[in-house]
Amino acid sequence: MIEASQLAKNYGSFSAVKDLSLTVRPGEVLGLVGPNGAGKTTTLRCLAGIIPATRGSIRVAGHDLAADPVAAKRALAFFPDEPRLFDYLTVRQHLAFVARIYGVRDHEALAQPLLDEFEIADKADQLPGELSRGMKQKLAIACGLLHGPAVMFFDEPLTGLDPLGIRRMKNSIIARARAGAAIVLSSHLLHLLEEVCTHVLILKRGEKIADGTLAEVAARFGSAEGGVNLEEVFIRATGGTEH
Repeated sequence: MIEASQLAKNYGSFSAVKDLSLTVRPGEVLGLVGPNGAGKTTTLRCLAGIIPATRGSIRVAGHDLAADPVAAKRALAFFPDEPRLFDYLTVRQHLAFVARIYGVRDHEALAQPLLDEFEIADKADQLPGELSRGMKQKLAIACGLLHGPAVMFFDEPLTGLDPLGIRRMKNSIIARARAGAAIVLSSHLLHLLEEVCTHVLILKRGEKIADGTLAEVAARFGSAEGGVNLEEVFIRATGGTEH
């Protein structure tokens, strides 16, 4: 589970996130939506403990992020929009390195299914410089999933993926939610959020302006024809088209 209460992040006099509270339960996928500069990435980084919040409390899988950061971070995985890899480690060595950090035993038995799932098994002995942008993204996600995180944060996970890779990534996110993970997903691709998310939270200038299930938020902002059209909801909620 992910719980945040009165989360705020200030940079000097600028408030990037303002008194944000949210809850994501096991099996739920929360879509984080907002215009450029709304505070989506800052929110994800605070929730994952990458940057400290100015105030507020955060619990990850039952662990207080401030009081017990190691336990909280062992339970989560954060996937940034730009994969960060080691230039001189092969695909297989990346997985071995991550396994050692998290104390994952017999990691090869866990690594091979991930290599197969993300279709990088044939690249196992290649260096990042030999991989395409999409392959690098797949490797970063495979590394993050190796320790079986209960909580996952995705920031634009489909960047660089081809259509088949996009479909597989959607299926992977859905499958892990069904297995009990609590997931927060930020993306400009609103059709992706419609397909995989159970809930949505809309930010504008660092403030929450709507949250709930897709149907609840759609009903609040009068989605056309009574269905869930997240693009229309986004435009009505934020008063603009840029996202």
